[in-house]
Amino acid sequence: MASPTSSLPRRSFAIIFAVSAATAMGNVGLISVLPAIGRSTGIPDFLMSGVFSLSALLWAASSPYWARASDRHGRKPLMLLGLAGFSVSMLLCGGVVSAGLMHLAPPMIIFAMFLLARALFGLFGAASNPATQAYVAERTPVENRTQAMASLAGAFGLGTVIGPFLAPLFIYPVIGLAGPLYTFALIALAMLFVVWRWLPDSRPPPEAQRPKRPVVAGAPKDTPMWRDPRITPFLIYGFIAATCQTAQAQTLGFLILDKLEMSPAQAQYFIAIAMMFGAVAGLLAQWGLIRMFEMTPRQLLRWGVGVAALGNLIVALSPGYYGVVAGYAISSLGFGLARPGFTAGSSIAVGIDEQARVAGAIAAVNGINVILAPAFVFLYQHYGPLPFVLNTLLLVALLVYAFRNTALKNADPKPVPREAATMATLEKSDEGGSL
Repeated sequence: MASPTSSLPRRSFAIIFAVSAATAMGNVGLISVLPAIGRSTGIPDFLMSGVFSLSALLWAASSPYWARASDRHGRKPLMLLGLAGFSVSMLLCGGVVSAGLMHLAPPMIIFAMFLLARALFGLFGAASNPATQAYVAERTPVENRTQAMASLAGAFGLGTVIGPFLAPLFIYPVIGLAGPLYTFALIALAMLFVVWRWLPDSRPPPEAQRPKRPVVAGAPKDTPMWRDPRITPFLIYGFIAATCQTAQAQTLGFLILDKLEMSPAQAQYFIAIAMMFGAVAGLLAQWGLIRMFEMTPRQLLRWGVGVAALGNLIVALSPGYYGVVAGYAISSLGFGLARPGFTAGSSIAVGIDEQARVAGAIAAVNGINVILAPAFVFLYQHYGPLPFVLNTLLLVALLVYAFRNTALKNADPKPVPREAATMATLEKSDEGGSL
């Protein structure tokens, strides 16, 4: 892999890229097998989707702390801590799932243990995200930084494609659905060793740090970002869009299980295929359409939710599996436009020395929306199309908001190159995308 920078060594960037891809692969792979695990262990669907809730809250609360800790203790130690937290959490989750599959405890006990095991990732796994971004940013010349961050974002996109594809292959004969969790934990341990052994930890010289430039006039520096009028509209937009995307992703598996009327293990392959189509569509948006049409954040904010609304409507009206896959892919294409829109738009709304604060606010938004996913699954249990109809209405309302809100209407009138626009979600990650 060629380094996208002139000062960051190629091997160092390849290691950072692999760390990000491995984390995303594990998280999205886990999401793809959750419905099958729930049905096999007897945990109600809406509770199964809530496994990520506590982890998401801890992710949102701990991310700013880990960002400050990486400034004090260095980037590499925080990456190691994050990978260790991810691996331990996955190993414990695998043990809990194994106990559930063998019916060693009642379903509610298994759920509570699963919730706590996953929470370790939200608390400690969040340490690696700000550290990886800072490591790349502070070692990259300002003229190449956008390209470098976009390449790092591509690692998350690649992980979301590979994770659902590999998860069914890791369902081993003896341990069954717990196999993917153990395997992803071992992959994270391998990456921990690679980072410890081969990633340099020297601090870049001060002259290589990001240069300062005048700050865009706005709220006082100590004002929380969610109260800053420059940023608040983007956070509102991002929260609703991320909520709709997470709700659709976590409801998708249950919908496919019910439409195919197969056993959870058999349906897992069809769930993985659907999620792969969605991930590829998102990458097509970020790596293809945005660059081809030189779309601005303002255009991304509008087209993104409009296309996503259409996809959700198709899923709601589809009578069969293939219509669901098509609708999910269209929705993912839309979200692939919308997420870079509010990420890039909020970034350009503030000065260079406020970028970390904006990134922290975006990370919190992308994490905390997961707690609402169980409500959508609960609606699905009562009437299948309802979550997707609700998503459609919310996204249409967001489209109107994108046309009417002043901050969103004024989001960068200049074309945004692919590198700037695809700084989509270095955070799903994990929890998302990824949580």
